[in-house]
Amino acid sequence: MTDESAVDITIDLDHAPEERPASSSRSVPWLVATGVTVVAAALGLTLTLRSGSAPACAAARPLAAAPPTGNATHSGKATFYDSKGAGGNCSNPAAPANRLYVALGPSEYSAAAACGGFLDVTGPKGTVRVLIMDQCPECAPGHLDLSREAFARIADPVQGLVPVTYRAVVNPPLPGPLTFRMKEGASQWWFAVRIGNHGNPLRSVEVRQGDSGAWQSAARQDYNYWLIASGAGPGPFSIRVSDVYGNRVTVGGVRLAPGQVQNSVVPMYGRGAVAATPRASASARPPNSRPAVTPTPARRPVEVAKASAPATGTPTTQPAGANARWCAG
Repeated sequence: MTDESAVDITIDLDHAPEERPASSSRSVPWLVATGVTVVAAALGLTLTLRSGSAPACAAARPLAAAPPTGNATHSGKATFYDSKGAGGNCSNPAAPANRLYVALGPSEYSAAAACGGFLDVTGPKGTVRVLIMDQCPECAPGHLDLSREAFARIADPVQGLVPVTYRAVVNPPLPGPLTFRMKEGASQWWFAVRIGNHGNPLRSVEVRQGDSGAWQSAARQDYNYWLIASGAGPGPFSIRVSDVYGNRVTVGGVRLAPGQVQNSVVPMYGRGAVAATPRASASARPPNSRPAVTPTPARRPVEVAKASAPATGTPTTQPAGANARWCAG
């Protein structure tokens, strides 16, 4: 067997120049470097080590990445975990106060396209509404990793893994008007903002300097910030937000204030959801210390007994690691 090592060299425009993320420290205990070749040969598999990217075999087996939307009901399975108060890959400031949240597998998380949406999940004991807040790297499509509290609403936690059905919530009640948080390191030359309280998954975010001029489209990042790598100017900005169901609003007066949450008076939809230009106000002072560039809480392995079998018809998943994965030969 021939060992392969492929290294991707990329120019990182997703983070401010002074805030390049450090290499991931995630490790796979069962993957011992000195035994990689032997194990791979025994299993008849090809192991490709790549730095910071998907394995080479991913191109041959693409996943249809899309968050749950619309009125369709999906079948799957649920386990549970604890974010320990952290806000997950969606860069939420913290877990919701009611602690009812869910992590989705990579295809349904869809590079943060699902962030901020809600699911109604039904299990053996009933139904619970959860905020999509996090990504579960090891979860296949249809596998929901609920918070411990949410799981207890639909099943006995002793079961560990249960079959469920789930569906997206269209236009759920909003906790308040839209909020905006400029990322640490943001400047007139590098723009990054997180949108809060939008209820439905977002389709697009557009930015312009002041109240006139051309709109610039921001690119969604997998940690749920919207980026314009070349910057959008010194501000204040008008920001136009659109969701997947056609709701669109504009908020003006958003300042270039890294690390502060700015509250608008414009809801994403419902009463008062019209194009407007009220000045957003800051509700928090910048933190004394900078948070991680891409907030990703440490996730424990899915809390399921080894003897538990996957739900009927649910594909099994390969163990996940940061820079190494098994691919079929």
